[in-house]
This record gives sequence, structure tokens and C-alpha cells, in this order.
Amino acid sequence: MPDSFVPSPQEILRILPELVLVLAGTLIMVLTPLWRRQGDGRFGVLSLGALAAALVATVAAHVHRGPAFQQMLEVDGFATFFRLLVIGVGGLTALLSLPYLRREQAEPGEYHALLLFSVAGQSLMAAANELIMIFIGLEISSIASYILAGYLREDRRATEAALKYFLLGSFATAFLLYGVAWIYGMTGSTHLGEIQAALTVAAPPPSELLVAVAAAMMFAGLAFKVSVWPFQVWAPDVYQGAPSPVAGFLSAGPKAAAFAVFLRIFLTAFEPAAERWAAFVWWSALISMTLGNFAALVQSDIKRLLAYSSIAHAGYVLVAVTAHSEAGAAAAMFYLAAYALMNVGAFAVVAHLARKGERYVEVEDFAGLAVTQPGAAALFAIFLLSLIGVPPTAGFFGKFYVFKAALDADLVGLTVLGLLNSAVGAYYYLRILVVMYMREPGEAAASAPAPTSATRVALWICAFGTLLLGVWPSLILGSAERAAAFVR
Repeated sequence: MPDSFVPSPQEILRILPELVLVLAGTLIMVLTPLWRRQGDGRFGVLSLGALAAALVATVAAHVHRGPAFQQMLEVDGFATFFRLLVIGVGGLTALLSLPYLRREQAEPGEYHALLLFSVAGQSLMAAANELIMIFIGLEISSIASYILAGYLREDRRATEAALKYFLLGSFATAFLLYGVAWIYGMTGSTHLGEIQAALTVAAPPPSELLVAVAAAMMFAGLAFKVSVWPFQVWAPDVYQGAPSPVAGFLSAGPKAAAFAVFLRIFLTAFEPAAERWAAFVWWSALISMTLGNFAALVQSDIKRLLAYSSIAHAGYVLVAVTAHSEAGAAAAMFYLAAYALMNVGAFAVVAHLARKGERYVEVEDFAGLAVTQPGAAALFAIFLLSLIGVPPTAGFFGKFYVFKAALDADLVGLTVLGLLNSAVGAYYYLRILVVMYMREPGEAAASAPAPTSATRVALWICAFGTLLLGVWPSLILGSAERAAAFVR
């Protein structure tokens, strides 16, 4: 075997986070039959330990950053930012899943193994610098996510969610793969830097129409993963049917990893063809915001409401992508970090109140929660106010930086329409606050048990992070700006 194919110790170190997660997931699968009767909490502890080790490995990989495996991976500030984000979301999900799995009497071993495999795929996507490697990471994450969505096999809603997610996701992946094949046929490479060079200096240059078609097919595959128009129809059904911790995970982890790939591909490989794709992304951002916010207005199921909200927030991130600038990329990264904290926190409250079988998931079920559990209601209020974009929360600065990047790129019309959409979105979030604080306690709130220790820890982490980024946004924004330097 040629020396060029033998990985060096530095290359192994640069992929260490994924190795830790995959090995831990495999170990959990091996231990599942041995710990089946007494391992309820052990799997969660092992999963949390593996995710903590992966965070340390991510920092170590960043210290020795650089290309790996013939430049198929690029460990830089951008990859490190998204690795830390998706692993952090995985850790919060694992923490929330401890009481949830115990309550639902679900097998914990396979669940935590699948969670680790999904996070490993997302981490690989964040560092991928080559289209086939992106596809591999995407499939590792997606297959595990399909199973997690239907993990409660006796629940028809979960089975339906998993089936819809799998079938539609398979079609979307086919579009992505066909776009990869198409661009390879035109440029002779699947490496993002080489594709950019081929589209810039090749003589004769590839057909602009064919490049636009390839970009459209790859956009279709990624748009499904981030749930933006016109590939968002799966999100409400999947979020409603999936276990609440999984729904929160899907809204933050896979979405952040897919946006990382989106930024990598469209701001590097397809940067020379920006005028061809920017207009479509402009319309996708606008329709996603509008459709998500107006559909959420009429929802009574809070998980469907948060699903349509997720579509709208993905549209806000697309506004930053449309800016096609370093500031836009940094704004998108900050927004994704802020959104992960507030949305995982919101789903944590939903999972707590829903009880066994997720019986209480209507907006009216939150009536009087401020009376029976003022602490949980106050934390939920922080997450909802952040989703609206009220200062001093992370959501305020997330929207501020997104719309500022759009204005700097002369996207005045999109900015105005985005702000109007934010005003529409405020209504359905405030409706939940009114129900919690201005209604008499209903059956769900009156009989709700106290949050478990794991739930409280996850809620306080999310709330603290949401407020911290609202008071000190430069804590994340500075790192995001440095990481977004690849746009230059």
C-alpha cells in the first residue's frame, strides 16, 4: 500500500471525535444483552461519557488542525465549531432521554447507540471537504435518525413518523447523490476546492445551465435535511410522532450539520455560480419563513407548532446564507447555536409535561403551568421569548446578526419581509405564554410530577446558555467570525 494511503498519527487525531463516538456506540451494542436487566442507567452514563470524551477529542483535533485523508476532511475552525455544536446537542439529548426512556419503559441500549452513531455522522459532515465524504456522513446520521424517530415501536405515531421520514429522506438523498454525480461528470472531481477551481478557471468552462441543475439537485437533498421549502412537508408529522427528546434532537443536531454542509458547498464549490443559485435560495428563505409562521398560527398540538416554527427558523438561517458573505456565514453559525439551546430546551419542557405515552401535548395542556410548576414555566418562557427574538436572549442577537448580514448584502426586501415574519411568529409563542400564566391549571398541569434531576440539569443548561448568549453574544460570535473565514 502506498505511503499516501497510510494515515498518519495526526490524521487519526483529526478524526478522533468520530472514532470515539463510533467505538462507544459499538461497545453499547455489545453490552446491551449483558446489561439488559440492570443497565437502565449505565447506558446513559456511558453515552454521556462518550460525548464528553468526543468534546475533548474535538478540542485536541483543533489544536492539530489541518487536512486529513488526502484532503477529504478539513479540520479547521468551521469544522470544530459545528462538531462542538452537534456533540453538545447530542449530550443534552442523552441527558433528557434518561428519564424519558425509563418512563416509557423503552430499551435504552440501542437508543443510546443510535444517538452516538447519528452524532458521529453529523460530526463527520461538519469536517467533510469532499462530496462523497459528505454523503457518507449524511447517511450515517440519517439512518440512525430514521430509527430513532420510530423508536417507540408500539406507538403508531412513531412508526408513521419513521416511515415518512425514511421514504422522503431516501428520495432527497437520491437527488443529492445524483447532483454529486452530475458535478463530477462536469469537473472530474468531488473535492470542493477543485470543483471551485474548475468552475472558475476551466477552459472551456462547464455549461452554466448544467452547473445550475447540479446545484439545484444538491440543494434539494440538503433542503430536506434542514426542512426548508419546498422540501419541508415531512417535519410536522415526524416531530409530532417521534419521541420528544428525538424531536428536539432532529430540530437542532442534524439541521446544524446539514447547514454546515450547505455553507461548505455553496460558499466554496458553487461560489463562482452564486448568481445562479442565490435567487432560488432567496425565495426558499422567504417561503419557508412565511409558510412556517402562518401554519404554526393554527396548530393546537405543541409539537406540530414547534415543527412549523422550526421551518420558519430554517428560513431565517437561509437569509444569512443568501447574503453570500463571511458575515452571513458567521450569522448563520451563531443563529444555529442559539436555536439549538432554545429549541432543545423547549422540547425538554414538552417531554416533561407530556407524561407516559405523550398524552398531554396540546397547547391547552399547558394551562396554569405557572401556578403548579413556576420554575418549569419560567424556563419555558425564556425559551419562547428567545424564539420570538426578545432581548436579552440569544434569539434576539441571532435575528439581529442574520438581518444585519442581509442588509449589508443589499437584501433590503428580504430583510423587511423577514422582520414582518418575526412579528407574525410572535403571536403563537405568546399564545403559549398566555395559556401558562393567565389560565387556571388544567388536568395536565395539576397532575404533572416534578422534573427529574436529569431534566432539570438539561433545562438549566439550555436556559443559562440562552441568556448568556443574549448578554454576551461575542462569546460565540467571535469564534463564528473566525471560523467563517473560509468564505473569503
